[in-house]
Amino acid sequence: MFGIIGLVVVIVMIFGTYVIIGGNIMVVIEALAAEGPIILGGAFGAYMIANSPAVAKAGLAGIAKSMKGPKWSQDDYKELLGLMFVLMKTMRSKGVVAIEGHIENPEESKIFSHFGKITDDHHIVDFIADYMRMMTMNFEDPMQMEDAMNADIERIHEDEHEPQHALGNMAEGLPAIGIVAAVLGIVKPMGNITAPVEV
Repeated sequence: MFGIIGLVVVIVMIFGTYVIIGGNIMVVIEALAAEGPIILGGAFGAYMIANSPAVAKAGLAGIAKSMKGPKWSQDDYKELLGLMFVLMKTMRSKGVVAIEGHIENPEESKIFSHFGKITDDHHIVDFIADYMRMMTMNFEDPMQMEDAMNADIERIHEDEHEPQHALGNMAEGLPAIGIVAAVLGIVKPMGNITAPVEV
């Protein structure tokens, strides 16, 4: 929502100020009808060429997500801590065998079912289940699990940010495509240089 407000402010301030200082907005609208498809179409085409279909789809879906704001709230983090507390308490009080069913089939687990928003995210559920499973194996070196967790978090982080980097790269290319559109706009009247002034 905040992003939409920002977009409206940008449009109003740029084009509103242009009109206030005496600019003819109809000239801009007429140019936009021709140059808009050149710029946006060129950028979108380059985006599709530069990225795999999965990354391209995730990037476009991410635009809508960014308008909604943060996915997780403070209450969600409390819920996550609650889930971890229940799992750890169950393991300590009833033994490792008591949580095996929960971590092997989180979808059918009564513990996980109490934490709806957390269990809707497969990354979190898989992560918790994998490392709770590792805890039940009694590693001799506790640092081994920490290293594995850090590597896993880094991998997930890279995967989740790939669509964002793709959109960022496309945005960085927009000025160059805009220059191409501007040059084409100059080429058009230059092609009519011998025509009457009205043309």
